[in-house]
Amino acid sequence: MLGLDTNVLVRYLVRDDQLQFEKARRLIKRESDKGEPVLVNLLVLLETEWVLRSRYELSKAEILSAFSTLLDVADLAFEDEPSVEHALYSWRDSAADFADCLIEARNRQLGCDATATFDAKALKLAGFVSA
Repeated sequence: MLGLDTNVLVRYLVRDDQLQFEKARRLIKRESDKGEPVLVNLLVLLETEWVLRSRYELSKAEILSAFSTLLDVADLAFEDEPSVEHALYSWRDSAADFADCLIEARNRQLGCDATATFDAKALKLAGFVSA
């Protein structure tokens, strides 16, 4: 299995460099043709959200849409996909950051009863408790 770095995933999503987009697309297709999905790990997903928000100034709705579309791409595999789906669902209607939503979802998947935080926005999410 081949994993993607953030810069490859970002180019695949935003297509602001046609040559790099085509390279990313062909790479994913090549691996898929071999019967291997390409892995998007949680760190790459977190960094991608940050890049899309801070560098490309995409709205939360645009990022949610992009990530939802990625989840539907059969050629991609996500580390802990249930946590990613849960985080996106939580983030959709929350003032918390995507990272907080993913941290809570991942901790829950790992068997935690709650996640302790000092972050007031995160405390509004189910699954967080005050530290």
